[in-house]
Amino acid sequence: MSYKFSTQTERTNQSLHDELIAKAEAMIPVLRERSNSANSDRRIPKETIQDFKEAGFFKILQSKKYGGYELDPHTFSEVQIRVAQGCMSTAWVLGVVGIHPFQLALYDVKAQKEVYGDDPDTLVSSSYAPLGQVEVVDGGFKLSGHWQWSSGSEHCEWALLGALVFPPEGGAPEYRTFLLPREDYEINDTWHSMGLKATGSQDVIVKDVFVPEYRTHKQSDGFNLTNPGYEVNKNDLFKIPWGQLFVRAVSTPAIGATKRMLELFIEGANNKASSDPAKLAGDTHTQTLVADAHAELDAIETVMFRNYDVMTDLAGNQGGIPLIDRVKFRYDASLVLEKCLSVVDKLFANAGGASVFLGSEIQKLFLDVHTARAHVANNPVGFSRNFGAMQLGVENTDYFV
Repeated sequence: MSYKFSTQTERTNQSLHDELIAKAEAMIPVLRERSNSANSDRRIPKETIQDFKEAGFFKILQSKKYGGYELDPHTFSEVQIRVAQGCMSTAWVLGVVGIHPFQLALYDVKAQKEVYGDDPDTLVSSSYAPLGQVEVVDGGFKLSGHWQWSSGSEHCEWALLGALVFPPEGGAPEYRTFLLPREDYEINDTWHSMGLKATGSQDVIVKDVFVPEYRTHKQSDGFNLTNPGYEVNKNDLFKIPWGQLFVRAVSTPAIGATKRMLELFIEGANNKASSDPAKLAGDTHTQTLVADAHAELDAIETVMFRNYDVMTDLAGNQGGIPLIDRVKFRYDASLVLEKCLSVVDKLFANAGGASVFLGSEIQKLFLDVHTARAHVANNPVGFSRNFGAMQLGVENTDYFV
């Protein structure tokens, strides 16, 4: 596919973009220093969350109506990549929690005001799997359920939870996201994982709670771009389909982590002797591994940022993003972990014996990237079939694109 831009692509606010990138780069050594204790605690430290608030990272995609910057997604992902070079778990939480202000901008203005009216720095967690049980009642719904993988939930005052609504008159169910304040749900500490240990991706439990209609977001509104939040949030940024940004939030941390692993591999190759007995840096196989890793990472980033530029341009200047492109971009995002793993696995297999001992940073990165692959958004199988089928004339089956 080829793409033509109606205008020259540039950052929404170049000086603010550069300032945020500089802040993220300055934070890398701090995040590395905190990483081991964060892994032991199985959660991001409060100090890091406060640092991110002060840096403005959670405001990148937030509505200006509530103190946000409304920058383009390019800025958000660049910050996330750099944070991941310090700690992938921290970048994961930043991605998941930091993407929610975009979705909240799509909600009814009453819901936005409830979340941000008293404190525009309020944070929101999520778990989107449709695991809730819903009863339709006057003015809204009664919700119960048990959700997993709510990353960063202990730092948040609200939660977005997925469930299917079955119409009382019968018919196909409708997927919605339900917005609940902290007093309406419990957090169960269950996060004992092989990787992404510091994400604090706990379980969320809801017991027969009333959720008003205006605190729900229909998947159909997100897909059809008929979101009620457009009444107050007019920026073309919010015409980028919500699903396109969330899937990038859970794949982009792997890019930064893989970059860091490559740095460590190169450092190791320059400081170890092989049996020939030249340094590994002089080994042709090692040289090829490094060259291939750089090329793969460059290709991953190029596709991601190109897709962002296309979506930003089409959403604002050319009447919307064609469905076939939305499906392709979803597939592209799902491939990030597969491509990062192709690099990570080769580097780990050739990193030497020290990498297998507990405390090895290369081993931690290896486990983090593999754990991220377990997220449903990072499994390309279904997305590849949908994209291929559409090119063959079959109807789209994915409504989170």
